Amino acid sequence: MNTPHTPAANPPEPMANLERKAVALLLLVAAVIVSFLLYVMHARGMFESTQQLSLLSDDSEGVIVGMDLTFSGFPIGRVRRIELTGEGKARLVVDVPQKDAHWLRTSSIFTLERGMVGDTRIRAFSGILTDPPLPPNSERTLLRGDTAAEIPRLVASTRALLENLENMTGPESNINTSLNHLKTVSERLTGRYGLLTGALGSEDHAKKIITTLDRTNTLLAKTDQRVFGSGGVMDGTQATLSNLQNASAELTRVLQDTRQTLTKVDAVLAEAQAVGSNVRVASTDLGSLRLEVEASLRKISQLTDEINQKWPFARDTEIKLP
Repeated sequence: MNTPHTPAANPPEPMANLERKAVALLLLVAAVIVSFLLYVMHARGMFESTQQLSLLSDDSEGVIVGMDLTFSGFPIGRVRRIELTGEGKARLVVDVPQKDAHWLRTSSIFTLERGMVGDTRIRAFSGILTDPPLPPNSERTLLRGDTAAEIPRLVASTRALLENLENMTGPESNINTSLNHLKTVSERLTGRYGLLTGALGSEDHAKKIITTLDRTNTLLAKTDQRVFGSGGVMDGTQATLSNLQNASAELTRVLQDTRQTLTKVDAVLAEAQAVGSNVRVASTDLGSLRLEVEASLRKISQLTDEINQKWPFARDTEIKLP
């Protein structure tokens, strides 16, 4: 009669070693995972000292937690939280490491850029690095640069530009009218009378102007000959002036003679008053002096008549021009 087989009281030794190795492997994998996570967290700056920055935007479309804040292409901060304010705006809470906080200044600006192709980016610009550093827990407005939002406005502007261009180049446009006028003026300028035709509008008007100028030049030449030529008005005028100068000199001499005669009269009168007894002699002298005065006055009268008869003292002063 066969007896039943009873299992051994203790498991075999190889099975126990296998279990221990499996547990050790699991612990090793867990340690590697934890180490990797710690390394990633350290690399991502989870254990660094940071300061908080709040950025306000009209909306947070395209922004996710963990997005980088870049400066000159390098990440200097990370979005930690996105929340809605009481005014209906989106607040992006950004953690900035202390070692990179010196790139942010009080004059820095922050932009949210959405491209037609690619991810949304948050960028910081610091134009003046000598400004005071940005204090912790600061709140700044996030400027939007949405390319897709600009497309409708760009299309509308392009359409308006094309319509204006079509109106400008149409058959009845001002540009075509101006070009036609310019063409007409150019044709006139290249015509027979050149610039004069372009200024007056036709060759007939230009011809009339030229004819008038020719006649004027002829008349001026004749006038110049009659006025300034030999025997002309100027020669007569110069002769008359010479005669007047001679008459003036003669009048001056007569007046001097008269003055001398009057001086003699004064002397004789004085003598007559002094010597009252010799009345006959004084009367004779006065008679001769009177004759001299009358002769001088006649000379003056004749000289005055001669001067009045000469130009320009003559009564008939009409000058007949050619």
